Amino acid sequence: MIDLNQLDDLARRLSDLVPPGLRESREELQATFKSALQAGLTKLDLVTREEFEVQRAVLLKTREKLDALEQAVAALEGRGNSAA
Repeated sequence: MIDLNQLDDLARRLSDLVPPGLRESREELQATFKSALQAGLTKLDLVTREEFEVQRAVLLKTREKLDALEQAVAALEGRGNSAA
């Protein structure tokens, strides 16, 4: 789901932005940043890339079927109009 390596990297970069006087507690700040980021991301309704790609494929297949049905209906309507 959430790439913990990227989360660690982001927490480390945030702790690097802290003024030098507060860097004594750098590891504590980094852990706090990481847990805050994790909590915030958990609250979001995110899907994994794999789930996204599966749904995308389903949507594309559905779109193809819909296009084929629209063409079939148009053909049937064309036949109906020419018979009348």
